[in-house]
Amino acid sequence: MSRVPIALLAGLFGFAAYVVGVVTLADHVLTLHWAIQAVFFLLAGTLWAWPASRLMIWAAGKN
Repeated sequence: MSRVPIALLAGLFGFAAYVVGVVTLADHVLTLHWAIQAVFFLLAGTLWAWPASRLMIWAAGKN
């Protein structure tokens, strides 16, 4: 099996799990100070990019 379909499935399921986790944590963060909220949403909005980029590099076969 090619790496691309595996990466696609892993990426879709991983991103869905990430979104569920962030939304669940966001419910708790919304009760905190605005500065903590800002840091949380800044990190939550950008941290997904590192594993996604690693997954794309792996799928392309450029370990």
